[in-house]
Amino acid sequence: MIDLRLDDLEGIGPVTMRKLNEAGIDSVLQLAVAIPDELMDEIGGNRESTSELITSARKTLQENNLVEQEFVPASEALEWRKSILRCTTGSENLDALLGGGVETQALTEFYGEFGTGKTQIAHTLCATAQLAPEEGGLGGGAIYIDTESTFRPERLAQIAEAKGYDKQSVLENVVFTRVFNSAHLELIIQSLAKYIEQNNVKLVIVDSVISLHRAEFSGRGTLADRQQRLNRLLHRLLRVAEIYNVAVMLTNQVISTPDTFFGDPTKPAGGNVLAHASTYRIYLRKSGRDRKAIMVDSPSHPYSETMFAISESGVTDQLSKESKKK
Repeated sequence: MIDLRLDDLEGIGPVTMRKLNEAGIDSVLQLAVAIPDELMDEIGGNRESTSELITSARKTLQENNLVEQEFVPASEALEWRKSILRCTTGSENLDALLGGGVETQALTEFYGEFGTGKTQIAHTLCATAQLAPEEGGLGGGAIYIDTESTFRPERLAQIAEAKGYDKQSVLENVVFTRVFNSAHLELIIQSLAKYIEQNNVKLVIVDSVISLHRAEFSGRGTLADRQQRLNRLLHRLLRVAEIYNVAVMLTNQVISTPDTFFGDPTKPAGGNVLAHASTYRIYLRKSGRDRKAIMVDSPSHPYSETMFAISESGVTDQLSKESKKK
């Protein structure tokens, strides 16, 4: 990726440059993923001026062909889509459901009850993302943002070893951070661009995206504030995914709706905010010793389902004996 510094932008004076650097923004890419209101709080000025700075950064990226141009024919948009990479999950069945794997420039959400395989998929992707693109990977490292104390480096090492990868190399190319409250998570996401540039990251995992906000914002009186903050966080993640061409995988919790008399009473947490933000939404369920993945929402995939399993090597297609008998 072309290294564009703030000096490459026109109209930024030394005072604004200093304020941006103090806010931790020292590249055009980092400025392009900023949110106007937050940038206004950090560097002063008004919303109009900060919006102009962000717009200027995005136009510079367009001029350097780093992001898609505005108002282009669908034929050009199709060509741009060819720059998207897809990361294998380790399961051919699950990859087929996803149209080739977890893709870059998108938010892919896996939701389900405890033990349905969300975190196991996340650990497996941390290893497979480091493969070269021609081998089904993304050719880069991963950032694992853990909000529920679910990350286990020993499990990652086990998956890498079982797959025949260089265990030490896989571990060194995964950057892990433990998050303790919603404000901390929002701060991590806000500074995500810098970590991506520094560590050649191609995959970002948030496990789980909703747990801290659910715990801290209880009751209907706090719902509006919670959803607004969650919405801002998700839109920042989507901007990062698009501009840096990285894959973002989210795990999500579920809630039960007792008033559902027909169908599955299990629903994903986060409401419409998370539903609209996610590019792909996959529902995971247990099926004996195996797992079922259901494509619930996608801009291009049909509603479909498939089976996969969890083994020593992470996500796999191997089904249990019970499933094979059926």
